[in-house]
Amino acid sequence: MRFYSILVLFISLTISSCIGQPSKNIENTSPEAFAKKISEVPNAQILDVRTPEEYAPEHIDNAENADWLGNNFVSDIAIYDKSKPVFVYCKSGGRSVKAAAKLQELGFKKIYNLEGGFLKWTSAGLSKPDDTIIGMSSLAYSKLIHSHKKVLIDFYAEWCAPCKKMTPYLLQMQKEMAGKVVIIRLNADENKTLMKDMKIDELPTLLLYENQEINWKHSGFISEEDLKKQL
Repeated sequence: MRFYSILVLFISLTISSCIGQPSKNIENTSPEAFAKKISEVPNAQILDVRTPEEYAPEHIDNAENADWLGNNFVSDIAIYDKSKPVFVYCKSGGRSVKAAAKLQELGFKKIYNLEGGFLKWTSAGLSKPDDTIIGMSSLAYSKLIHSHKKVLIDFYAEWCAPCKKMTPYLLQMQKEMAGKVVIIRLNADENKTLMKDMKIDELPTLLLYENQEINWKHSGFISEEDLKKQL
């Protein structure tokens, strides 16, 4: 009985130790650290694991596209040198975490993952300057929030899992609470200029305005019940 107890304890400690060990191959880095590491590596291997549609209009210099959601991810990355560092990023960090794990499984020795993805990269001022207005302008936005009612702005994206969970009740609230609050949903991918100007680097992001002033902000998933408490 004593031997059995010791054995169980040993196995538990071993499992806990293994689970608690962070991967030595994968390093999650801030945008600034990510940029610094890239600059230190000659001909750095940079993988943009977003879709081709996301990659085409803007991406990190010298990054190549390997769509994590596509059918050819493994074959696309077969050309890269597993012994050299590889830098991975997506839009907000979710896909790149999975891609980094896959790269490790395939034998890549050092993987740098950009925390917060391209949204954080842009918010940190590391994107190329671009005066082209994509989507709504700041002036149009200021008119949008001009109301005698409360105005709730929801920045979302079609690919964002928390956004998808929140969509049904937000659409319902738009109808039910129309007399009290104006709820406006803005697609982040279609309003990149606003995202950049307002330094919004997480999705979803909710902004509640009263008299054109922000009095509440929330990033990430929030339940319908908790959101209604704020309204």
